[in-house]
Amino acid sequence: MRAQVCIIGGGPSGLLLSQLLHREGIDTVVLERRSRDHVLSRIRAGLLEAGTVGMLRGAGVGAGVGENGLVHGGCQLAFRNRGFRVDFERHVGKGVTIYGQTEVTRDLYDARDAMGGTVVHHAEDVVIGDADTDSPHVTYVKDGTGHRVDCDWIAGCDGFHGVSRRSIPPGVVKEFERVHPFGWLGILSDVPPVAEELIYANHPRGFALCTMRSRTRSRYYLQVPASEKAENWTEDAFWDELRRRIPDDAADNMVTGPFIEKSVAPLRSFVAEPMRWGRLFLVGDAAHIVPPTGAKGLNLAVSDVHYLSTALIQAYGGDMTGVENYSGKALARVWGAIRFSWWFTALTHRFPDQDDLAQRLQETEIAYLETSDAARKSMAEQYVGLPF
Repeated sequence: MRAQVCIIGGGPSGLLLSQLLHREGIDTVVLERRSRDHVLSRIRAGLLEAGTVGMLRGAGVGAGVGENGLVHGGCQLAFRNRGFRVDFERHVGKGVTIYGQTEVTRDLYDARDAMGGTVVHHAEDVVIGDADTDSPHVTYVKDGTGHRVDCDWIAGCDGFHGVSRRSIPPGVVKEFERVHPFGWLGILSDVPPVAEELIYANHPRGFALCTMRSRTRSRYYLQVPASEKAENWTEDAFWDELRRRIPDDAADNMVTGPFIEKSVAPLRSFVAEPMRWGRLFLVGDAAHIVPPTGAKGLNLAVSDVHYLSTALIQAYGGDMTGVENYSGKALARVWGAIRFSWWFTALTHRFPDQDDLAQRLQETEIAYLETSDAARKSMAEQYVGLPF
């Protein structure tokens, strides 16, 4: 098989890259290890920056988010069981949109189908070859038969555990990592959200987040030890603990119900640089992981796709500047998001060795956000997403 660009990974970043390139006449093939049903069953993030929404519209897949996305012009921060609002629209003139990653992925699959895009599922034993030459290729096995894709470029959109980053020789990539000593216990329930916008709550017992997927489906999180097991939590225990940590008025108005899904997600900060080796590019989680506190994971992947799609379109027009600059441009935005996510995590979470002084310092910084326009503007500017 021959394709101009071979994309490894059929999640939202790989599909979006394929869609953008196809619309510019660039032939792609997407290799995905799992089935489409499995990809669409994964529960992931649901907050889109304005730039991400713009990218989806530019790719011709903005109808779903336009019709069903919930536009938020702000969020709440809380401490000592009381909250206040950070007004994004007032401070930076734009907001964010709640629209699940599963829905984004489904919209992209539908768009690829409509354009006759090639997406190969159950592509196993993927091997990247000759990425440091002008003639890279990718081999894989499907249904027991080996296949080969000869291509001009390879995009590694296959996540933290994928083959792409591991295919780069030792010593070429430097990795930066911090594993956090806590996780998020998350639940999904078909109950109305407790508030119109997200609530980020600092509490001596640990962080809590109230968010949603729609006006009738809510997503809630509790900070728990990294070793915690989801099965240790009953529904009643979760709802009781959530009420303890969030603002009193929200706790009084909360509607509870049975869980659709329950899991514990670890938190880590991770960056691999550079994000390019020869004709292989790393995209999204293959190159970086951020704590979910700032909701930057999917949005960073989309900004990577912006830089890479622009670079490849330019390359086929004879200009290699974007290819040469891809890693530097992408990493500048990645490190900004890593810094913001770390700051927001440190502000809102209870650390294992945290004493009463540290708790009061967190509360004092949140109180400063409540009273300072400049502080709220800085937070809002980074939360809604810095320009690509």
